[in-house]
Amino acid sequence: TDRTLGTILGSEVSRAYGEEGLPDDTITLRLRGSAGQSLAAFCTRGMTFEVEGDTNDYCGKGLCGAKVIVRVPAGSRFDPAENIITGNVVLYGATSGEAYFQGVAGERFCVRNSGAQAVVEGVGDHGCEYMTGGRVVILGPTGRNFGAGMSGGIAYVLDPDGVFPSRVNPETVDLDPLTDEDLETIQRLVRNHFQYTRSEKADEVLRKWETLAPKFVKVFPKDYKRALGERLEAESGNG
Repeated sequence: TDRTLGTILGSEVSRAYGEEGLPDDTITLRLRGSAGQSLAAFCTRGMTFEVEGDTNDYCGKGLCGAKVIVRVPAGSRFDPAENIITGNVVLYGATSGEAYFQGVAGERFCVRNSGAQAVVEGVGDHGCEYMTGGRVVILGPTGRNFGAGMSGGIAYVLDPDGVFPSRVNPETVDLDPLTDEDLETIQRLVRNHFQYTRSEKADEVLRKWETLAPKFVKVFPKDYKRALGERLEAESGNG
């Protein structure tokens, strides 16, 4: 239950190897039980955290290249997709890296995320708040006010019942159709999620891909869409 586990090690890796860090999975920390606040905070590329249990608030805060995998203990009888596995404000201010959570996150998941990729099986209120970059796949329900202040990055939410639009903050994001590139991104991240966590939810999505893929909703920040449009217009004008 110690706080900021891995952060001092991450600082030593950064000091020795710079911002590029180490090759993926050079250092793997395998943990069991309930991790304290700010697990893997500010940890760099080459570090992998595998947790069999759960994590507290601020997991992956400032993540800058590390990989975080949190799965339920072997033999658990509860449904991970209906239980909290990580706390509030997860991946706050992350700039790069990956995170996979076999279960539901608390409030403000990926707040101020600016580059990390993440998969989770549900989130509380204010998901992806003020997000500026990265990709997030949510395989379950969300709370209210999703995407408030979101100006970059893209989120994909599995919404088989069609209720997600009522939970979005419409001032800052649009809900757009999926492109082929979006579908490839979702499938790649869900495959990673299954590989790392053996998630039953991920397995279901992959097995029923043709049926469930159209049920994903793309959350596209209006500012990001506008910037991309202006760049394409400038490039076509120069061509």
